[in-house]
Amino acid sequence: MDKRFNIRVYGIWMHNNKILVNEELIRGKSIIKFPGGGLDWGEGIIDCLKREWNEELSITIDVLDHFYTTDFFQPSAFDNSQVISIYYWVSAAVIPTTFVNSEANERTFWINAADISADTFTLPIDKLVGGMLQAAIAAGRH
Repeated sequence: MDKRFNIRVYGIWMHNNKILVNEELIRGKSIIKFPGGGLDWGEGIIDCLKREWNEELSITIDVLDHFYTTDFFQPSAFDNSQVISIYYWVSAAVIPTTFVNSEANERTFWINAADISADTFTLPIDKLVGGMLQAAIAAGRH
């Protein structure tokens, strides 16, 4: 069996008490997740996050504080790999009024921060981060 890692890097952008999320169609299934994506060979994680946001949303972001890195085994739902996801708080100087996604089957939109929970998201690591984010927002830690 080919054992490999799938490293993903995501940004959490909170603006005016709203969190930005992506809806994507992956293998026929609607997925709600944070904006970001996969690390390319030879790329650093911060560069990856900036590239993904620029490619997918045409947004130049500032990467702020680290929020969470996967600390448990998570097999991929889509291939034979172990997923490691890294999340950062991000911001941007320019706030678009609408988002134009590079992929036709994607949609990016704001959700009220008070409505964020594990149930907002589809994939296991994002669900965990959604719950952590809910607790952080309730405690006023962002």
